[in-house]
Amino acid sequence: MSSVQPCVSDDDRRPPINDLLEVAQRGLGAKPKRLPSWLFYDERGSALFDKICEQPEYYLTRCEIALMDEHAASIAETLGSDVRLVEYGSGNARKTGMLLDHLHAPVAYVPVEISPEPLRQSVERLTGAFPQLPLQPLCADFSRPLRLPIPPRAPRRTVVYFPGSTIGNFENREAATLLRKMRNEMGDAGGILIGVDLKKDPAVIEAAYNDRAGVTAEFTLNMLARLNREIGSNFDLSAFAHRAHYNPMAGRIETHIVSRRQQQVKVGRVNVAFRADEAIQVEYSCKYSLEDFAALAARAGLAVLRVWTDAEQMFSVQYLVRASTVTLGR
Repeated sequence: MSSVQPCVSDDDRRPPINDLLEVAQRGLGAKPKRLPSWLFYDERGSALFDKICEQPEYYLTRCEIALMDEHAASIAETLGSDVRLVEYGSGNARKTGMLLDHLHAPVAYVPVEISPEPLRQSVERLTGAFPQLPLQPLCADFSRPLRLPIPPRAPRRTVVYFPGSTIGNFENREAATLLRKMRNEMGDAGGILIGVDLKKDPAVIEAAYNDRAGVTAEFTLNMLARLNREIGSNFDLSAFAHRAHYNPMAGRIETHIVSRRQQQVKVGRVNVAFRADEAIQVEYSCKYSLEDFAALAARAGLAVLRVWTDAEQMFSVQYLVRASTVTLGR
């Protein structure tokens, strides 16, 4: 019989209206304007992201699933037995199931997810697929300090699992900070299993964020629809456009919401003015060479122990441990 703990809420996934209003007013008052990417992931946004992953241009999910299909057994062997798996941003947990299939005697699975409904659905699916696995869902923002549930028995190691390419959504300084946070949560004997998108033909990268069906554009503009719904702003979505382009110097996709015309938008009691073609920066998606990412990991006191890639070397999954562990040869 499956052991599923009730979903623990580490903090309220939906910030109070006043907080959200303050975030929007502060970001739209900045120069240049910017809004945080976590605003994408309300229930509608999470569903749209799942749809993005199905688009033919979006190579990331396809390559990562191919990688897991080929290497999940090897990854599980590297992690070892009696692991507590803590997944940041678990979403639909499709890739997680591929890993859990191969893990030997896992102590618990702790999905950490910002959206309550996808979390509930993934727990329901995994309960059926892995009836003996203790599940300890946590409704929390993984970028903030986490209070992890007490495991049902002592794990040999805690592994923080961060699949997809979400680490690329953080600028280098923020990414290093997040990796240091993971290092603290995994403990001395733990590790980090992380998805890292690799540098490749810029045209291939750009197409992934500008699918022909327009799903990514709908996903991006849903951020404005969320603000309209939750804080009563009056964005006219038809007056804004999605724009994503690859910046080769910075090695990243830069996603913006662009005003199609000169206009004013009411955000609370503030009127925000937009020039024609003025942009709101909403997301970065950094791409790495293996050397780039090893250097980033080192900034966080971590070392890359193993790297797995898909056959075309488009995407990687990397296993990080404390740098001192590798230095000491343990």
